[in-house]
Amino acid sequence: MLLRHEDVRKAAKDWQTFSSDAPHRVPIPSEEHLRSVRQLPLEVDPPNQSDYRKLVEHFFLRARQPEFVAQVEAITERLVANAISRESLEVVGEFAVPLQSRSLTVLLNVPEDESERFISWGVHVFHGAQGENQAAELERYLNAQFDRAAMAPGEDFYGLLTRATFQGRPLTRDEMLGFANLMFAGGRDTIIHTVASALGYLAERPEALAFLQADSGRIVHASEEFFRVFMPLTHIGRVCPVDTDVQGMKVRAGDRVSLCWASANLDETVFEAADEIRLDRRPNPHVAFGFGIHLCLGAAHARTVVRTLLAVLCRRIKRIELLSKQERIERTTAYDRALGYDSLVVRMHRA
Repeated sequence: MLLRHEDVRKAAKDWQTFSSDAPHRVPIPSEEHLRSVRQLPLEVDPPNQSDYRKLVEHFFLRARQPEFVAQVEAITERLVANAISRESLEVVGEFAVPLQSRSLTVLLNVPEDESERFISWGVHVFHGAQGENQAAELERYLNAQFDRAAMAPGEDFYGLLTRATFQGRPLTRDEMLGFANLMFAGGRDTIIHTVASALGYLAERPEALAFLQADSGRIVHASEEFFRVFMPLTHIGRVCPVDTDVQGMKVRAGDRVSLCWASANLDETVFEAADEIRLDRRPNPHVAFGFGIHLCLGAAHARTVVRTLLAVLCRRIKRIELLSKQERIERTTAYDRALGYDSLVVRMHRA
């Protein structure tokens, strides 16, 4: 595992030594049992990575446009208004999941009512509430969307991919599924847990919400600090194509190295009082969205969602009262990690 900020960023840029050309093995633990396709453009190296990324990058950057932000804001306003009207709200299932799911329809450019299916999948797109594998359901759903788009390509994400050409040829169905699989897997629990964790922080520290309300210009820095500390992607894998010396460790050809984003974000040589949340932290060179050629395509979307949420809360909420919480410990065969909440019950008080 590479842990230091400098080492992680250096490795992320060195794709010749630390390759992403490893289907199913970039996530840790590996996902051979969860999907049949290579995630694109995550699990390839240049020059193919660059060519794949160019096909969709402009679509993701729509998240910066005023019309896009306005749609996410309308969704957030409705969810906050509903929260205010209730005596209590379970944040993860009743707020963060709907916010992510409804905002995703804006990114996909599909009708908002499509989000009801996404909401039914719960926090993780691959695993149901009882731990069952629901990856096959996602693949069936995506194939149906591509079948529809092939018959009548629209301006949505699926239509874009059915019309796209890669190095002079149409995309294969597996390539389309690879893009779409990453869209759902990479942009789901990441946003859900960041949103829930930020709300939990504001509920436990009323002065933090007051700090943001005093100056709306603080929201941008606060959101970046939330991404730094509450990033749900602990680490990601790279494969060494040849025998390699990594910080004095011998890594055999074909074995993996972990780029530990979470550790890099807590590197005390880069971030003063790294374990503290400072909503006005700057500079803040966090790597919550990765670094280098594989910088997260969904970063602009995630930023829009979190910044919009903070802005709406500052306008509409006087305080968030914490009623109960149950922290989430995700257990896998490879490692355990603390990751936000299984349950976070609050009451939102109107401003």
